[in-house]
Amino acid sequence: MVFTAATAACWAIVAPGVGWTVVRLLGAERGPLVQLVAFTPYLVLWSVVPLLLALALRRRGPAVVAAVTALAVTALVAPRAVGTAQPATTGPTLRILTANVLAGAGDAQRLVDLVRADEVDILVMQEFTPDLAAELDRRGLAGLLPHRQSNPQVGTVGSALYARLPVTDGGIRHNRGGWGFSQAYGTVTLPGAPPVRVESAHPSAPYAIDQVGPWRADLAAQPPATPDGMLQILAGDFNATLDHAPLRALLDTGYADAADAVGAGLVGTWGPYDGDLIPPVVIDHVLVDRRIAVRSVEVHAVGGSDHRAVLAELRLPAG
Repeated sequence: MVFTAATAACWAIVAPGVGWTVVRLLGAERGPLVQLVAFTPYLVLWSVVPLLLALALRRRGPAVVAAVTALAVTALVAPRAVGTAQPATTGPTLRILTANVLAGAGDAQRLVDLVRADEVDILVMQEFTPDLAAELDRRGLAGLLPHRQSNPQVGTVGSALYARLPVTDGGIRHNRGGWGFSQAYGTVTLPGAPPVRVESAHPSAPYAIDQVGPWRADLAAQPPATPDGMLQILAGDFNATLDHAPLRALLDTGYADAADAVGAGLVGTWGPYDGDLIPPVVIDHVLVDRRIAVRSVEVHAVGGSDHRAVLAELRLPAG
């Protein structure tokens, strides 16, 4: 009886990790599993627990399955902490900063300070509001980034793109998901490099089961990379991590995740939210055409927002 109970206990603690890993490997997240999959990096730590328990109780079967599970999930997550070789580009450096400003509550002075200190060339913002637009101008952003394509709106649907150089072919795209977030876009050309199309990405959030469909639709509608055409950058709050299949499908069109490319892919950008004890997850990204080299990525706190800003330094191909 003791043997049976101990074995059953081992399998009971091993099984959830196995199921989670299978869902992640197959890209089969559905319903509430969409939210759960966002926390896959934490499964690496948890996967050690059932393995140690099975070893302590000398249950070979559960121990083998737990070990395979731990290795599989580690193989999925660990590469994000290791940089990869970048293309040998010889064009100018481009620094892009993305920030979800939480319905305009983000600290305007902090954003201006980041732009100034890090010599940011492009700033994209989500949940951009008229009040924040005015406050940023009062604090000097217009002098640093005088060109813009923006859609300030009360609430959470606004978007903006500010740039040091002129923005051409600009516009506003509206997602059709549950939130109806807008996405500012435009083309920026640095001397010595081809034009780059930049868009402030903000798909709907899968905060409830009935929002998973709109979330998937918004991610599927994001502009794909154009490996044989114009350079493209998508930067913003994707409401998705690299463990979500729809975001990986977008990457497969020809983008690289900048943080993942330089070994900073496990630095959380969102959470905790509204006092809830939610461990940080990585849902803010800078996705770059794979012809662009990523030199560094930094994550910066911005007071007033539950998101952290992501700063990517890139090296463009020569034009």
